[in-house]
Amino acid sequence: MSTDQHKAEAPQRVGCMVITVSDTRTEETDKSGKIMMDLLNQQGHEPVLYHIVQDEPSLIQQHIQQGLADSSVDVILLNGGTGIAERDTTVETVKSMIVKEIPGFGEIFRYLSYIEDIGSAAILSRAVAGTVKGKAIFCTPGSSGAVKLAMEKIILPELGHVVRELRKDVK
Repeated sequence: MSTDQHKAEAPQRVGCMVITVSDTRTEETDKSGKIMMDLLNQQGHEPVLYHIVQDEPSLIQQHIQQGLADSSVDVILLNGGTGIAERDTTVETVKSMIVKEIPGFGEIFRYLSYIEDIGSAAILSRAVAGTVKGKAIFCTPGSSGAVKLAMEKIILPELGHVVRELRKDVK
């Protein structure tokens, strides 16, 4: 079966949880979380849960667990906390939960960041994705440019396809 056939069989509406990892952002100042939710809505998907979480592994994990337990959530989208500073713990927290990594996400994100946006600073990006308990998790940097790039060029074009693949073995 071709990729086009897979995409044709993919759900048109996907339930998503959006988590912004930040010690300083509020709902009023969270441009990246708003971009994620706006882009999901524009594509006919549903942001069913939204949280701003401090960059603390236990809090990040607690909110991810909430999304994993919610049957209306198919995909968890995180932004922020992916840098190389000591305080940035999103990637380590998420990687400790991932059952199957989707390495192409980070690879393509860094490539596009290099080509289209930030040049050699793309080496600092630790975007990561994978699956946990039949759901997909994507982690992007917290800048609005990074979120827009990841959502428009990678995540949204494949969102339904990813969910289709995760559901195909579920009886």
